Amino acid sequence: MCTVVIRVPEDAAQPIRLLAVRDEDPLRPWNPLGARWPERPQLTGVQDRLAGGAWLAAEGGRLAVLLNRAGAPLLPSSAITSRGGIVLDAVGGRLPGPHPTTLGFNLVSVAGGRAELVSWDGDRLSREVMPAGTHMIAHDGLDDRATPRIATWRDAFAAAPAEGDGAWWEPWLAVLTRSTTLSPEDDRAIIRDNRVHGYPTQSLLACVTSVTPTTADIRYAELETAGRWNPLQF
Repeated sequence: MCTVVIRVPEDAAQPIRLLAVRDEDPLRPWNPLGARWPERPQLTGVQDRLAGGAWLAAEGGRLAVLLNRAGAPLLPSSAITSRGGIVLDAVGGRLPGPHPTTLGFNLVSVAGGRAELVSWDGDRLSREVMPAGTHMIAHDGLDDRATPRIATWRDAFAAAPAEGDGAWWEPWLAVLTRSTTLSPEDDRAIIRDNRVHGYPTQSLLACVTSVTPTTADIRYAELETAGRWNPLQF
């Protein structure tokens, strides 16, 4: 139940800006942002140690981040594959085919000055180019106001500037900080403890990213305690 906020500019020459908050089971080990794949020295990302894939990764001017959503293909459990490889494929220029063998996902893919949302619900794969503007994605559709955190916070992120050089992310970080006045168990929260909703996942870390057609600048910060807010330094 991760959260992504993304701003696509009107001018394709300007960078696409992204804030991603990762929710995962704290007991599932990961490696922090870094160059973790020796066979691809230009690739950097947040690596899942168990399956070797990535939650978020970038290579050159391509960036991808994966969010879980409900859904499973009609396959035996032994045939279902890890979702982490989808991110590595995406930053290599290979988006999922029409029938993934993974559980459901939302894939945010940024390349060539545009952003796409690729969604898989276990039955149907869809692709959507994001128009200019500020968007928010969680475990359902793009800007889906049936998702409480999107209904509560998308407009605040849209109103906050995220342009210019330097620490462009500070206005978005201020909105994220405001959101933490909610309990992490509240379904409107962005920094979350999902155990009350029946999932073992809690917010663990966040990244802010500025992507041009040739580069991706990623800043990474972890929460000191899973599911509990502390000021982040990117």
